[in-house]
Amino acid sequence: MEEDRVPAGLLEAPSELGTRIRAVRLRQGIGLRELARRLDLSPSLISQIETGKIRPSVRTLYALASEFGVTTDELLFDQSPPSEHAAPASGADSSTSVAEPGLTVQRADERAAITLNSGVTWERLTFWADEDVEFIEATYEPGGASSPDDTLVRHSGHEFGHVLSGTLRVVVGFDEFVLEPGDSITFPSSTPHRLSNEGDETVRAIWVVRGRRGESAADRTVR
Repeated sequence: MEEDRVPAGLLEAPSELGTRIRAVRLRQGIGLRELARRLDLSPSLISQIETGKIRPSVRTLYALASEFGVTTDELLFDQSPPSEHAAPASGADSSTSVAEPGLTVQRADERAAITLNSGVTWERLTFWADEDVEFIEATYEPGGASSPDDTLVRHSGHEFGHVLSGTLRVVVGFDEFVLEPGDSITFPSSTPHRLSNEGDETVRAIWVVRGRRGESAADRTVR
């Protein structure tokens, strides 16, 4: 499984991601070599991801989230509170910054964002990590894809996508679709799938994954 070297200007976010991945691994009592064995990766690759020297692929993130039993959102982003918000929803603990709020405003310039390899950038559209829903804006540079050529991924949940600009190729099982601005798609995440930008224009899309947490170790990359 190939990973991209991190350009100097992108070290901060991957380094923070690596720190979170390491913290989850240690919290669950999983050794580095044992994690590498479970994911069929080399221990040196895991180590370089955790130290921010290598940027993980989308496929690797899905595998890590699956093994840890968490959402990719929890691995990607921290739990910073919003700059402006209303009172928490009824019954929520107002002393906890990550409690689900009753009303929040997420400003465009305050979004948590991370650039992965293969020309894919994810920006979180909520400030807290929801256990049931991942809500992101995904950007695919020309040639960018969610997994390498001829490789599909699958995981728990259900996906909802809406293309804002560019042309996105979506393969779901044996079906293939070309989505243009204004087009939407939904499908079970357990069906092997791949998202890619094979055009010359950057693709921007809103993506929601519901029920991502709790997948089994069998829900991994497939070819």
